[in-house]
Amino acid sequence: MARNRFDVDETLETPFNVKHLLRAGVYVKRHSKKMILSLVYSAISAVCALVGPLLISTAIDVAVPNKDYMLLVWLAVAMAISIALSILFGWIRSKYMTIVGQEIIYDIRKDLFAHLQKLPFQFYDDRPHGKILTRVINYVNNVSDALSNGIINFILETFNLILIAVFMLLCDVRLSLIVMAGIPVFVVVVFFLKPAQRRAWQDVSNKGSNLNAYLHESLDGAKITQAFVREDENAEIYDKLNRKYVKSWMKAQFTSNLVWYSVDNISTIVIAAMYLIGLFMLGPAVKIGTLIAISSYAWRFWQPILQLSNLYNTFINAVAYLERIFEMIDEPVTIDDAPDAGALPPIEGRVDFNDVTFSYDGEINILEHMDLHVRAGESIALVGPTGAGKTTVVNLISRFYNVTGGAVTLDGHDVSRVTLHSLRSQMGIMLQDSFIFSGTILDNIRYGRLDATDEEVIAAAKTVRAHDFIMAMEKGYHTEVNERGSRLSQGQKQLIAFARTLLSNPRILILDEATSSIDAQTERLLQEGLNALLKGRTSFIIAHRLSTIKNCDRILYISNKGIAESGSHDELMAKKGLYYHLYTAQIEG
Repeated sequence: MARNRFDVDETLETPFNVKHLLRAGVYVKRHSKKMILSLVYSAISAVCALVGPLLISTAIDVAVPNKDYMLLVWLAVAMAISIALSILFGWIRSKYMTIVGQEIIYDIRKDLFAHLQKLPFQFYDDRPHGKILTRVINYVNNVSDALSNGIINFILETFNLILIAVFMLLCDVRLSLIVMAGIPVFVVVVFFLKPAQRRAWQDVSNKGSNLNAYLHESLDGAKITQAFVREDENAEIYDKLNRKYVKSWMKAQFTSNLVWYSVDNISTIVIAAMYLIGLFMLGPAVKIGTLIAISSYAWRFWQPILQLSNLYNTFINAVAYLERIFEMIDEPVTIDDAPDAGALPPIEGRVDFNDVTFSYDGEINILEHMDLHVRAGESIALVGPTGAGKTTVVNLISRFYNVTGGAVTLDGHDVSRVTLHSLRSQMGIMLQDSFIFSGTILDNIRYGRLDATDEEVIAAAKTVRAHDFIMAMEKGYHTEVNERGSRLSQGQKQLIAFARTLLSNPRILILDEATSSIDAQTERLLQEGLNALLKGRTSFIIAHRLSTIKNCDRILYISNKGIAESGSHDELMAKKGLYYHLYTAQIEG
């Protein structure tokens, strides 16, 4: 998926590639039985509908002149039955195709979402989330209609066209040929209009994608917008994107209507010509009933042609959408289980970095030939300047990224050779962004361990000193919180996230700025719980507030692509090196 901004169009103009339709056939094949039934019902409905003009012709040319009232009655009954059957089978077909269309949407979205869950962090860092949503929602909707109704309608309209032509020729060959004389003119019109129509609707998709991307970004940053009084500027940006979308949509409608107007005018002209020739040139050779029947078929004859031209455009656009959908499905999962990966057995918590080198972009190394050996149950603090690689170190333990060189092992097991589930299920990870999901506080704490009892959830909250403020809320642990925890303070969100991490009872605990948004009084209470929690567990703590890590077994100063200093707080203070200067500067500050 191309990386771009909300104001940059995605390139959707691609040549027709049948391989995308063939690949999409996997989703169609799953529902082939229902689609075949729909096609049969559609054919029956179409035949029933086409019987009508023949019955009318017989009534006018035979029953009325001969005053055969019984025949008229039977023709009326037959007409009513044909209409009823046409409506009934049309309704059944519509019901089946609605089900098939929704099932195709379900299947594609299920595959997309499952894949999105596995993509690395960097994929989401580089792309507007609104455009990802557009692919999962809008593009899938468009494709599903083409793969379900589109295929059925293409076969059906082709069948209708042939069937109408047969019925029309049965009535009168000469008048039928007059009606069909407009087809070459229509083909020429479509040849010139279709490319413009396709580009126009693709531009609508682009502008809609841009609009969604900016809307998503604006909703996420609504508080920042108000804090910096950016409402007017943002409204102006959104207005420009909105106007571009409206302009694009109007242009697409105009080009699409040109095709419809062309069909309408061509069909009107050939039908008028048919009447003139039938009445004034052929004269008595054509009966009035036959002329009326041919007229009815003539109007119907041009409807499948219009539908087929629209379906052609739908398929062309669907291929472009399928390319983008499959592009996302094919996005490489760089962090995945190795083919021969095994489950990581229960660990004690020994961690080793053996000659580890790592780079995000393959050019600039963040870590080079780093060696680190951590005993089970040891608490390790990581300090150092911003961007030195502290978070990178803990991300490599969790295998959110693959090492460029060397190996990271847990109890001697290379993390790249074990399954991700068995690895991360034994780790408690709290990142800097304390993400809170919509739902109850109880559900948020239980998020990583669904089988936890209410008592275990409450015990975890008490350990991190979150219990008191939770019980002070209107429904306690059953209080509903909004997406991203907008009703909670930053400190409260961190405490809930901390309880969620502790509840998983990890062997290795990773805390990345875990107390950065907690006030000093709460931090002192939290530290009491942490001291008990860290006992017997291997822990890695990243903290800029150095007073919180004084009691760690070892403090690592990360700088210059590796470990610049290592030791306890007292040992590093005695050295009066990098850590000493960092600590004293913070204390003085």
